[in-house]
Amino acid sequence: MASAWRRLAITTLAHILNPNKPQPHSSLSSLLTSTNFSTSFLVTKTPKKYKKKKRKKDSPRTNPVQHDSQRLPHLEAILQRDAAFRFLTRTKEYLYKQPDRVLRLDDAGKLHRELGFPRGRKVLRSIQRHPLLLETYRHNDGKMWLGFTDFMESLLQEEKEIMNAMEEDRVTVIRKLLMMSSTKRIPLSKLYHKRLLFGIPEDFRDRVAKYPNYFKVTVEEDGKRVLELVNWDPLLAVSALEREFMVDEDRVKKAFKFPLKHGKSLDLEEDDVRKVNLLNTLPLVSPYSNGSKFELWTLEAEKYRVGVLHEFLSLTLEKRASIHHIVEFKEELCLTKHTYQMLLKQPRTFYLAGTEMNWVVFLKDAYGEDGVLINKDPQVFFNEKLYRYAQMLEMEPRSDIVGK
Repeated sequence: MASAWRRLAITTLAHILNPNKPQPHSSLSSLLTSTNFSTSFLVTKTPKKYKKKKRKKDSPRTNPVQHDSQRLPHLEAILQRDAAFRFLTRTKEYLYKQPDRVLRLDDAGKLHRELGFPRGRKVLRSIQRHPLLLETYRHNDGKMWLGFTDFMESLLQEEKEIMNAMEEDRVTVIRKLLMMSSTKRIPLSKLYHKRLLFGIPEDFRDRVAKYPNYFKVTVEEDGKRVLELVNWDPLLAVSALEREFMVDEDRVKKAFKFPLKHGKSLDLEEDDVRKVNLLNTLPLVSPYSNGSKFELWTLEAEKYRVGVLHEFLSLTLEKRASIHHIVEFKEELCLTKHTYQMLLKQPRTFYLAGTEMNWVVFLKDAYGEDGVLINKDPQVFFNEKLYRYAQMLEMEPRSDIVGK
């Protein structure tokens, strides 16, 4: 290599001294193309910092449901709060069902999905965010274990008392869900998986046996346990929308919009068009009617589906539900795969937050402009108190949180 560079230097110098003299074939180009010459020192690729960044492709996983100009920050913030406390809520439910309410830390580190912490992260980091509620300790076996603090145990006892006090209300919710169901029966597993949505207690499958006049549990051939409605109560077959109609008729009339198709071809006067649209807009189909009897794409069927989702949300604790909650009851509520588009057409009453793949639907009128529920269930008050304690690193003296 040194001799090659020497020949190149001599050739270049000779060319400078006598530029008209023909040069031998050993020029710079021939030297660079020589098989014995390395060009690894040359920059052949564009440095990363100078490369034009590729725009990420649009994806339903990341695309927001609402355009920036139409977003309601106070409702979107609720989803951010849920994400911030996902580990606490999931760990609380999972740990509560474990023997002695403890879990070995090594086992907890493998349960990222069940406990709600990011995959690949250490579970201990998430535990340390809530020192008033969760703790780790070394057992006699020399292993580290995860459990509730004594203070958290007292909160769980308080929650149990709330569940007992609200039992009759929860029974009514389950009865109304069964009455809305097309077959008046719902698998117990579905109600159990979504029990937090309605404030249903962990042991509700045992509690239903106390109400033989309302419920009957049957076991299907595949072993699935199904909860059936025993008696239809016409007093319960009144939706929240119908009750509100008696109080504020004008507001309910404006809550939904079902435009009359081909309305211009009717050649009606402006006042007549308004009256026809008003009759067409008001949802008169009760969510407690049999939704399976409606032809799929008729106006009555769409009114039914909008009404049944409104009633479904009104039965939830926080007047909202995610796509996963809704899909769980898709068959019972006679919903279609076009539920997302159907709700987007009703922005006066429903607000869709989150992304196109993982969206949540809110009852807008149930929330104030600050994003706070107007009417709160005792369980909601408890959850909010739990979240406040979850953000504290140590107990504040004479904390004003207790009892709220």
